[in-house]
Amino acid sequence: MYDFPIEYDEPVFRPPSEGRSFLLQVTIGCSHNLCTYCNMYRSKQYRERSLEEIEKELISTSKYFQRLNYSPRRVFFCDGDALGASTELLIGALKLLEKYFPSVERVGIYATAQNMLDKEPEELKLLKEHKLSIAYLGLESGSDKVLHRIVKGNTASDMIEGCERLHDAGWDISIIGMLGIGGRKYSSEHVEETGKLISRISPKFFSLLTTVAVSGTPLRRMVDKGNFEMLTSKELTSEMRDILSLVRPSRGEILFRANHVSNQFPLGGRLSCDTDSLLRTLDQWIEEIPDGIYPKTPEHML
Repeated sequence: MYDFPIEYDEPVFRPPSEGRSFLLQVTIGCSHNLCTYCNMYRSKQYRERSLEEIEKELISTSKYFQRLNYSPRRVFFCDGDALGASTELLIGALKLLEKYFPSVERVGIYATAQNMLDKEPEELKLLKEHKLSIAYLGLESGSDKVLHRIVKGNTASDMIEGCERLHDAGWDISIIGMLGIGGRKYSSEHVEETGKLISRISPKFFSLLTTVAVSGTPLRRMVDKGNFEMLTSKELTSEMRDILSLVRPSRGEILFRANHVSNQFPLGGRLSCDTDSLLRTLDQWIEEIPDGIYPKTPEHML
């Protein structure tokens, strides 16, 4: 068996739905890198890679795939908020993909609201023409109080405006929310405002994962000092139930998933055609979960 030719600048992350995609680092790290709950890129210094670096990797990888008689259909641009890279770099990388991997049908990317707002509408349309057509946005919460507390760097209105730009350019949007990110103090506001914001944006995809106080993060220090109160398993499941009950899609059905490794139970369906069924399942789980029990944190996230 041949050794894979790319030596990634680790750690490398991608959404669950990009599990079979070819991963290409166009940036290293995260340009914001201040969110209190996140330790994904704290070991890296943010930079944009050169087209020369990228082309060298694509040449060696194309030869590798040829030996395997394989042609990737999907590519995911890493790292944390690669949409923040210059449009020149992104277009250059997309053209190189077209040259070496003509089989590619779709390219995905992580993005922040600021990344979306920094791009002109014409730039987003041009990127879409070159098959960069789905952005994954870490919304986390629809509450401005919660977003400020976790140092997200954007407001709810920024999220709406940024997503509108992508919708207008013909992109698909996948939004990630976080159960428990408001702690017990802001749980009700987090639920209400997140439900409203998902309804307003109405992304094609919506997922929920569970907040974990990862070692070494500001959030973990807040928990240890008693400044942030984590939710129990029953409370987290109740948050999911209440968020879904508030979502009223405005652009057609939303494909919902809660299959992240941090979640207690896998769940999925379409909002709103499956909402009643999802709520019945969640009501049953809430009734069965004992009080005072906290979710077990996956070992690799400790």
